[in-house]
Amino acid sequence: MNKRVMIAGTNSGCGKTTVTLAIMSLLKERNLSVCGYKCGPDYIDPMFHRRVLVIPSHNLDPFFSTKGQLCAQLERTNDISVIEGVMGYYDGIGTSGKASSYTVASETLTPVILVINARGMYTSAAAIMNGFKEFHNDSMIKGVIFNNVNAMVYSGLAEIARSVDLIPLGYLPSDPSISISSRHLGLITAAEIDDLSEKIARLCETASHTIDIDGILELADTTLDTAVSPVPYIASNVAEEIDTCSITSYEYKPVIAIANDEAFSFLYEETLDALTSAGAEIKMFSPIHDDHIPIDADALYLPGGYPELYADELSQNISMRNSIREHISAGIPTIAECGGFMYLHNNIDGYPMVGFINADSTKTDRLQRFGYVTLKAKSDSLLLKSGESLPAHEFHYYESTRNGEDFTVTKASTGKSYNAVFANDNLYAGFPHLYLASAPTTVKRFVSKAAEYHKIRTDS
Repeated sequence: MNKRVMIAGTNSGCGKTTVTLAIMSLLKERNLSVCGYKCGPDYIDPMFHRRVLVIPSHNLDPFFSTKGQLCAQLERTNDISVIEGVMGYYDGIGTSGKASSYTVASETLTPVILVINARGMYTSAAAIMNGFKEFHNDSMIKGVIFNNVNAMVYSGLAEIARSVDLIPLGYLPSDPSISISSRHLGLITAAEIDDLSEKIARLCETASHTIDIDGILELADTTLDTAVSPVPYIASNVAEEIDTCSITSYEYKPVIAIANDEAFSFLYEETLDALTSAGAEIKMFSPIHDDHIPIDADALYLPGGYPELYADELSQNISMRNSIREHISAGIPTIAECGGFMYLHNNIDGYPMVGFINADSTKTDRLQRFGYVTLKAKSDSLLLKSGESLPAHEFHYYESTRNGEDFTVTKASTGKSYNAVFANDNLYAGFPHLYLASAPTTVKRFVSKAAEYHKIRTDS
């Protein structure tokens, strides 16, 4: 059984990420093997986990994954897992809070530490703590850490926490030099913070005096067995089921070329694991720095990211733009999500891009789409057959003059539907982000298409 704790918050912006990084750093200093997780579809926070742990971090998302799949994700070989929550602890889809951090904690029986931004607060903190702890009978909330307070205030808050039967596990002071700030679209990637290593070192030094890491380890020791049979994301027979036109017959692994650089960094580790488990070989490339996609590419994956921040660099790399356009036009199986979808347009904010999709992408002054959605195919295509569905999520300020019409997209929170996505036998291109790890049949089809393309490419 994997020992673990979740760091949850009363709301977005209360300091969850800073507290999580502090705890991870302290555990690493003790030479413990730590695994990081993030609730929900967030790409950004796992980047910070990786910088601290120097190992991949993973997502736990109950909208994309079954209870068994969530439990399987936690079955990794390490001393302790630290799970960072998302938004407020009970916030999820609509007013019901479905697919929240609480959902993850309750389904995986993970002890929870609540983070409270207690600036300007004292006795009133008792109402917040008690309210969160008692909102559900199985809330899993066992401890609390206070943010933005000093030692004197913490001593009182600790006494208040004990009065509502919560374990006080420390605090962080108000100090801009150790906090993680926001920037682009309210988010900032680890690569965008020049002094991140120094900031984390200062955070760890501060937290070593203010956070009770022994108490956190004791709490992790109380982790309960879920008694649920873990269900792997990729069934053991998926690779065997891939059409024999490919892998085993020709003794090779189809190569999936994945864009991965400053502009395109929104990748789930679980999706990469799923692709390799299904028999593919992954090769990363940079649309900013490389001249062309890998010469042995059998499929192309353009994930999301912030291409708008690097529009000039992407635009100037004409050879790469031509390489991608020519390969997609020749039929290479391609997935392009959100930022990758924008890159395939004629331009982004006037900067010339790949030009495969005859449309323009421009920034708007508000979120165009946000939240979980379900995609339903109108006809057979690369990833889905007609009538099949796939969960996804959207978050974008940019809009396209052509969003596509090959899928029906239904919002989980409202049930409202609209048309989107360009899809055919060799293409998925649209704003919705996919979590392929929870869709083994879809993964199998994509890898199979890559294998078919390899045969066509090498026979011609």
